[in-house]
Amino acid sequence: MIRVQAENFDVGAEINALSNGNTAIGGICSFVGLVRDFQHSKDDATRVSAMTLEHYPGMTEKKLQEIEEIARNRWPLEDVLIIHRYGRMEPGENIVLVVTASAHRKAAFEACEFLMDYLKTKAPFWKLEEDEKGEGSWVDAREADDAAAQKWDPSAGS
Repeated sequence: MIRVQAENFDVGAEINALSNGNTAIGGICSFVGLVRDFQHSKDDATRVSAMTLEHYPGMTEKKLQEIEEIARNRWPLEDVLIIHRYGRMEPGENIVLVVTASAHRKAAFEACEFLMDYLKTKAPFWKLEEDEKGEGSWVDAREADDAAAQKWDPSAGS
């Protein structure tokens, strides 16, 4: 299931709803991404007072569904939940929740890691961070995120 929303979410309630009544699930793995109060630049760490995530409605959901389908085809998953927020958020708020459920833990762990690596690099979201003065700057893609996603590419020999 994919949800792109402005509203915050309750992690425990979401995991409970996903697993409730499905006795084939033997393991659940989750990742929760939060807004942090700093952004590391090349020179120093800058305090972040807020972050705004932008996306293209329709296109974003379609891409997230494609990423979910890849995971479902690659691992024996009972269920998947991806919730990604957009709009303005402050430090400590939830940004993203990825939950994978499988009969066995290995599939749940690997699929969850894959989904986060692909979300960071392939999902069409744009991040604007505001500093303490209220000045915003767009966040560039990180090479470390690209490298993490690359390890899942079967054509890369991994």
